[in-house]
Amino acid sequence: MSTTTLTKPMLKIENLHAWYGESHVLHGINLELAEGQLITLLGRNGAGRSTTLRSIMGMVDRRTGSIAINGEEFITKPAHRITPDGRIGFCPEERGIFGSLTVEENLMLPPAVGPDGMPIEELFEMFPNLANVRKRMGTRLSGGEQQMLAIARILRTGARLLLLDEITEGLAPVIVKTLGRVIRDLKSRGYTIVLVEQNFRFAAPLADRHYVIEHGEVVDTIESGDVESSMDRLNHYLSV
Repeated sequence: MSTTTLTKPMLKIENLHAWYGESHVLHGINLELAEGQLITLLGRNGAGRSTTLRSIMGMVDRRTGSIAINGEEFITKPAHRITPDGRIGFCPEERGIFGSLTVEENLMLPPAVGPDGMPIEELFEMFPNLANVRKRMGTRLSGGEQQMLAIARILRTGARLLLLDEITEGLAPVIVKTLGRVIRDLKSRGYTIVLVEQNFRFAAPLADRHYVIEHGEVVDTIESGDVESSMDRLNHYLSV
């Protein structure tokens, strides 16, 4: 079973504070995970889960603390210096695909494909739904197809640390099941994943550890093996 303290974390965040303008949103986030692990950030809407991902990417007005990736400090790097090295892939809640381009053209967009970047045909094997609509424009894709394309795009870059924000929200159960299969496959391949997810039934069997965030702070950490005995606490945290 995973332990909360890791000898060599791939991602380690310490005392992370973040601001949007004058609004102080994160108040000392601490979390870590090793290569090949998956953690979830759980909590109610507005708790600071998505802002934690955006802070890792430098997409907030100001941040302090420490964000170390494989021991290298990222807190001082501007946003445009974070993604080009190919280590981090961010799939935002709004997906960010190009509606005026086809599925294939969207996948060809990254300016540089890293050594771990997946070939397009391999991505189509992973997402058969996309293979069937490879010539379709982004504006004509369903919500599920758009979400699969958004994930495929970051896998194309060769990123090994994936930040996934609410990837199941509003999607049909059959698509959610497909995404669960893909996440399990990526984890088996050694990808490291931070998953912001409202659907705990989806997240629970995938994660090594769950971090519960309230008011911009981590208020609880629950290991995968302790979920069943912790359901009362989780229901308290996640109830609306």
